[in-house]
Amino acid sequence: MIFAALKKQSFSNFEVVIADDGSSETSVNQVHNLAENATFPVKHCWHEDKGWRKNIILNEAIRQSEGTYLLFIDGDCIPHHCFIEEHFQARIEGKVITGRRVQLTEKMTRNLKVAQIKNGDIERFWIKMLFLALFSKVKHPENAIRIKKQCLRKIFVKDKENGILGCNFSIFKSDILKVNGFDERFLHPGTGEDTDLNSRLLRAGVGTISKKHLLTMFHIYHKKFDLAHQPNIDLWNENNKNQVTYTPYGIFK
Repeated sequence: MIFAALKKQSFSNFEVVIADDGSSETSVNQVHNLAENATFPVKHCWHEDKGWRKNIILNEAIRQSEGTYLLFIDGDCIPHHCFIEEHFQARIEGKVITGRRVQLTEKMTRNLKVAQIKNGDIERFWIKMLFLALFSKVKHPENAIRIKKQCLRKIFVKDKENGILGCNFSIFKSDILKVNGFDERFLHPGTGEDTDLNSRLLRAGVGTISKKHLLTMFHIYHKKFDLAHQPNIDLWNENNKNQVTYTPYGIFK
């Protein structure tokens, strides 16, 4: 489904670098088949499944990327067809551009078809989500609304400081290299995965700009993971206490 969404992008000058944290041989073959039929260059970074090692494979993907500007999304998210264009137009050196995500319901996810992505139906889900919000079926349905007109953007799209969301942020490669990428000692999802990167970037002078109603990303429903991992919290606190900016456990060792 992500490949279908990427093929629809209004901005076409991009490469895709897949950070694969130990997928099965079957999944790898599927990725290769999709890559062969893609309309954009694709690189596949893979390592053996030895538990959650997302930060390690993300750093490898950064190493293999050829562009000067990086945009991060997750494998359970589907970007709006203007997603890459909006991120690229909003780019500012010394800043992280970050958006939020639209949480699809379990039923919407179960019934979602590739055809709905190809014909743009998914981008009209916001109408249904606003209705479901009346019955507390959906949280933050307003994230599904993308404002098109420039005159309305001046009113409703406000630049705000907000934390990095790992499935929806972009940054100049030179800026993420200032902090040496992700800290590979974080071996669990949750605290430290992107929060540590955010903290170190801020200490390096790279702030965040959040653009709500602009950088639209649809998140596929799945059961929530346990995100309260004490080793992650301890590492994050250690980095904050020591005012770490450039991690020695990152892209370059």
